[in-house]
Amino acid sequence: MNIGLILLSLAYVLSQFYRAFLAVLTDVLGTDLGATPDMLATASGLWFLSFAVMQIPVGWALDALGPRRTSATLLLIGGAGGAAVFALAGSPMHINIAMLLIGVGCSPVLMASFYVFARMYPAAMFATLGAIMIGVGSLGNLAGSVPLTWAVEVFGWRETLWALSGVTVVIAIGLWFVITDPPALESDEKGTLFDLFKIRALWFILPLMLVYYAPAGAMRGLWIGPYVTDMFGGNAGIASLWMGCAMIAGTFAYGPLDRMLGTRKWVALAGNALACLSCLLLGLGVAQGYWSAVALFAAAGFFGMSFPLLMAHGRAFIPAHLVGRGVTLMNLFGIGGVGLWQVISGRMHAALSPTAVNVSDSYHAIFLFFAAMLAIGVFIYSFSEDRID
Repeated sequence: MNIGLILLSLAYVLSQFYRAFLAVLTDVLGTDLGATPDMLATASGLWFLSFAVMQIPVGWALDALGPRRTSATLLLIGGAGGAAVFALAGSPMHINIAMLLIGVGCSPVLMASFYVFARMYPAAMFATLGAIMIGVGSLGNLAGSVPLTWAVEVFGWRETLWALSGVTVVIAIGLWFVITDPPALESDEKGTLFDLFKIRALWFILPLMLVYYAPAGAMRGLWIGPYVTDMFGGNAGIASLWMGCAMIAGTFAYGPLDRMLGTRKWVALAGNALACLSCLLLGLGVAQGYWSAVALFAAAGFFGMSFPLLMAHGRAFIPAHLVGRGVTLMNLFGIGGVGLWQVISGRMHAALSPTAVNVSDSYHAIFLFFAAMLAIGVFIYSFSEDRID
């Protein structure tokens, strides 16, 4: 499975890139297509929402068809096809269509990896392996900052998207030929998605999954660029790069902590509480300069990367025959939450900007909204049952 996991990690690099690259393209898409920040917030939200909706069929496909056919087919049609639509875009509506398609294409990549980890590796290694996959994949987050800015300036944004479409085709074809599906389960036990909702332990984990990534994903995916530009005249690419680095560091930091400290619940709880605090400080306008703002965005990104730990926490309660559906259900909440809150944040910005006394008002309201949602998720999660495999 090593070569297959390497290609899956490359595919996840693309997935991370596609979810974050609009923050750097805000100005050029505004000039060429008339796309405003709130329009791009909607487009970015559509990526997350289509990604989330696909988790239900992807979960079934992983259990029934295996990760090879599931990941290769969707990445080729949705990922490469969506990037081509983006390259041909003539209006903001075309950007929406492209992001919907790309979300579909990226939807099985990480979960295919998690499916392999759950089926073929010791349960105690799940969080660490997941953190490694996400950390490596987060290089795509970095590629969507300064390197993308350079590529757009040198080659143009359309040419860059055509190149990305070609790379996506190559990786998708590679996945088809190199991934080996895990062996079929000997048990004939069957189950459905609804069986997962009967697992009481998940009731306290899923609400945090719905909100934990919303601040980091939405800020890195869109708001950090316009905020540092409008507020301080700062470089959006540099700010995005620092936040992306912090998110990678946070992913690797969370990975082994459950085994080191003997708890998943309290590590995730403390980390998300600190992410909430970072959003609150941004919303209160504590940052008075470019670098102090970047530091708070980086803190929100670092502490907001508890995904592998939360997935491992939930996975500990899911039976083997429901692994595919289980990990994708949790991912649906995680990614769907980002899409939902991102669309709402775009509407907030559009509604508040015309009447705002200061340019900062609409941004600060968005950050306070993120902090409030995260606080609610942390509170519910505090009642969850801790479990180490």
